Amino acid sequence: MRALSADYEALARTIASLTEDETDTIALMATMACEVHHSDDRFDWTGFYRVTEPGLLKIGPYQGGHGCLVIPFDRGVCGAAARTGEVQLVADVDAFPGHIACASSTRSELVLPVRNGAGEVIAVFDIDSDQPDAFTPADATGLTRILTSVFARQ
Repeated sequence: MRALSADYEALARTIASLTEDETDTIALMATMACEVHHSDDRFDWTGFYRVTEPGLLKIGPYQGGHGCLVIPFDRGVCGAAARTGEVQLVADVDAFPGHIACASSTRSELVLPVRNGAGEVIAVFDIDSDQPDAFTPADATGLTRILTSVFARQ
């Protein structure tokens, strides 16, 4: 049975109050990763992969076990989100072509592109769950709104 969505309105208020005057991208990512990770028991790994050069993501602030250090745009769920600029909601990671197993316990994944004020993809926000089919479109919508409010000022 799929869990209900987190309380994204409350989470948005908390993150907004914690990041109100912050302009440093890494500080914003660290705060958001922490707050989102602890907001819902479905979230087993929560973090950012930053665009560090064309076609390449590198690990950013995260919560949970180790993550992959480098992900090319042409590999995995995170690469697909960075390459296409579209949300990737994956109910079964084993069924996703080219999935990168950073943790063997991961069953489902939600990856959202992170855009700056100019609309450029500067990172992806990755959430892994050890539960199959853990994420809903409501999760994607709620988290996209928070990401936009935090990073569009960058």
